[in-house]
Amino acid sequence: MNEPFDVAIESDVMVAMRDGVRLATDIHRPARDGRALPGPFPVVLERTPYGKTQSSRSERTARDPKPGGRAEVARAFVARGYAVVYQDCRGRHGSEGRFTKYLDDGPDGADTVAWLVAQPWCDGRVGTMGLSYAAHTQAALGCLAPAGLAAQVIDSGGFSNAFQGGIRQGGAFELKQATWAYNQALLSPEVARDPVRRAALAAEDLRAWFARMPWRPGHSPLRFAPDYEDYLFEQWTHGAFDDYWKQVGIYMAGSYDRYADVPVVIMSSWYDAYTRTATENYIGLRSRKAGPVKLILGPWTHGDRSVTHAGDVDFGPEATIDGAIAPDWREFRLRWFDRFLKGVDNGADRDPAVRIFVMGGGSGRRNEAGRLDHGGRWRAEADWPLPDTRWTNYYLHGDGTLRTTPPEDAAPPLEYDFDPAKPVPSIGGTITSGLPLMEGGAYDQVEAAAFYGCAPPFLPLASRADILVFQTAPLAEPVEVTGPITVRLWIASDCPDTDFTAKLIDVHPPSADYPRGYAMNITDGILRARYRSSWEHPTPMEPGQVYEVAVEPFPTSNLFAAGHRIRLDIASSNFPHFDVNPNTGEPEGRARRKRIARNSVFVDRARPSHVVLPVIARR
Repeated sequence: MNEPFDVAIESDVMVAMRDGVRLATDIHRPARDGRALPGPFPVVLERTPYGKTQSSRSERTARDPKPGGRAEVARAFVARGYAVVYQDCRGRHGSEGRFTKYLDDGPDGADTVAWLVAQPWCDGRVGTMGLSYAAHTQAALGCLAPAGLAAQVIDSGGFSNAFQGGIRQGGAFELKQATWAYNQALLSPEVARDPVRRAALAAEDLRAWFARMPWRPGHSPLRFAPDYEDYLFEQWTHGAFDDYWKQVGIYMAGSYDRYADVPVVIMSSWYDAYTRTATENYIGLRSRKAGPVKLILGPWTHGDRSVTHAGDVDFGPEATIDGAIAPDWREFRLRWFDRFLKGVDNGADRDPAVRIFVMGGGSGRRNEAGRLDHGGRWRAEADWPLPDTRWTNYYLHGDGTLRTTPPEDAAPPLEYDFDPAKPVPSIGGTITSGLPLMEGGAYDQVEAAAFYGCAPPFLPLASRADILVFQTAPLAEPVEVTGPITVRLWIASDCPDTDFTAKLIDVHPPSADYPRGYAMNITDGILRARYRSSWEHPTPMEPGQVYEVAVEPFPTSNLFAAGHRIRLDIASSNFPHFDVNPNTGEPEGRARRKRIARNSVFVDRARPSHVVLPVIARR
């Protein structure tokens, strides 16, 4: 084997974009005796708003939980004969320009790739990598298919459609955009340069501000960082799915035909904000491109691929990517780039098209770390959705049961009052970037002081009068649910607009460790009723009129074990994951009033509300 290369670093190279704005770029090149070699070498690029010299929390392994710095990661790649380039996104850290979240990353990424392939030390082939926002930047530049782009590893990001996941979802607004904006504004160059402004911003109490919604421009916790406040309100108040939402950077689905035809790995996880994005991008590219296109879905929260738990639930020692998919994430990426940037015949192209972690099958006991042992296992599949899926209707019945048999002819509708001043609190789920108010993952659906919006006596969510609970009898046999999920409801309201939420839950039976059982959230979704017929043309409801609507929770994979129950909760809020509908029909993000909605869900034979579950035969 050839001796590994040393590293020579050029820091803060200012690369000019098409409009003259210069982006700060660090270049790590193979070297001998302290001198950069002329190459040429293939290049691996990561574009990030988080600081090109900062450590990434996800650059860790199961063996070593301490995150590695980007320079450390670069050394491993450079030692194998790659040049590694990290770049600060526009308006962040060392880069010039104004930061507008997501919307400059397509052109800036394409311009950067063009600059790289023109360098004498680049062999004309560029691979991209990165988690979260650095996945968004990859997808954005891929939509413009720059010459020289040769391979990608898109990890937990790359919006297929930000209107349906990442910024909005089912018409509701994801409030992680507000927490992210606040936390990142504290690190912005303009705030960092002004100690008075930074002190004012740092003194804001986000928990108090979340109790005082809706916000207004100039009267929000971001008022001392106007660039961040501007883009946040632009996203929040731009309700209808029009050309704004079809821009490069937030709508990869609109560019599938022209997207770069390069080998790509798309990865996400069941408790990530980008599960739907990952599966849609896989489906969108696999039939159009030579690829290959690969999909990996694990049981983690956002980017936590080397951790066995998500929230308060553990999935067993095999849950990490380490040892199951590759020795670790760094070696996975090196193998992928060796195959497609260097042409090494290492079999990466012959890996299974889809690898998923099927949650469930554990002991149901409390492990040494104090978490529920839910268990699970990895499985290779030929495609997504799984070819042998049996789409199975589970009907909502008036007595609170969930059955595969349709409801009675004349069952009355189920009604509840939804008070936007008292929303259902978010207890885990597909949440990221939500600190200090919310965290993603799997939890027992019981209120607790750790969750924003909960209050004593901290009872189960199922005890709330504004949640309709439907569950099966204890299962006689295991039921595997793997794939996309649709909840079809017949609904009515006495308000012009309201929300409907759906949450799929695995109910563990009582045990010595959990005497009350354990209601583990699997996935959830939301629909703002004004969008029930059209994302482009929202319309108010007529009071009392019955409508058929569809709520689409994110895809998942879970084995509901024998003795467990499959449960579906229907409500009208999930806060602070999503903004709360005031039920007044006022414009998005601008409401000044609130009213209590009397909402109805119909459960009769003519209007058979049900959830369509992707049931997989036992293997």
